Amino acid sequence: MNRFGNPLPELEEVDVLLEELLEQEESDLVVFNDDVNTFDHVTQVLIKVCQHTPEQAEQCTLIIHYKGKCAVKKGSRKELKPMCEAILDAGIQAAIL
Repeated sequence: MNRFGNPLPELEEVDVLLEELLEQEESDLVVFNDDVNTFDHVTQVLIKVCQHTPEQAEQCTLIIHYKGKCAVKKGSRKELKPMCEAILDAGIQAAIL
């Protein structure tokens, strides 16, 4: 019991609550620069996968090129995972951070 006389939640309930909180936390989908992919390819993948406008995708691609990486999308890990996998499948390095 806690100090208010209420029963403490079971350990399993705490784990489930923590997992739900972590899933709700916002993460970044980050794309990394490489020497293989063209600007056009990266731009087209960002438009298709992340639903970027052409201008937004071009800006991200320039940031990736000059800074080495760019956070291209923000959201929950659950939401970003299929996008990250699609970008990786397109031969572009990406991670959820």
